[in-house]
Amino acid sequence: MKDPELFYDFYRKKIIHSSARPNSAHIALAKLEEKGKLKAVITQNIDGLHQLAGSRNVYEIHGSVHRNYCMSCGGLIKPDVVLYEESLDQAIMMKSIKAIQKAEVLIVGGTSLSVYPAAGLIQYFDGRSLVLINKGETMADDMADLRIYDSIGKVLGDVIGT
Repeated sequence: MKDPELFYDFYRKKIIHSSARPNSAHIALAKLEEKGKLKAVITQNIDGLHQLAGSRNVYEIHGSVHRNYCMSCGGLIKPDVVLYEESLDQAIMMKSIKAIQKAEVLIVGGTSLSVYPAAGLIQYFDGRSLVLINKGETMADDMADLRIYDSIGKVLGDVIGT
């Protein structure tokens, strides 16, 4: 708010990546959803790559660079992303919690589970199997039924065949 030009310049240079394309993890998740094996994707990413890969039921808890809104009539345009010290969208959080509570299997991938409140969502899982896929250890390793220390793109790409 204090320096919109500086913010917009930073946003264009560091946040917007128009050449980014879905990786094998995005594609594998979209294939699982298409086959009826995946009910929802909950992501902290703001890039829209899950949707670009074909996923339909995506909960973007930190928002999306693909949406913007006017802060007041004739006012500044703000990207629909959660900036530092802003609250998460409670409707999206509730949908995410409900999806996790209904899940038989929860796959958590590509995160160290150290950024809250998103990392706390795992506490709502009471299903059959928790699978963690990450390059390194996570805060929830002791809760997992299966831990895979590797790239989620490689693991899901190999399993689903992307």
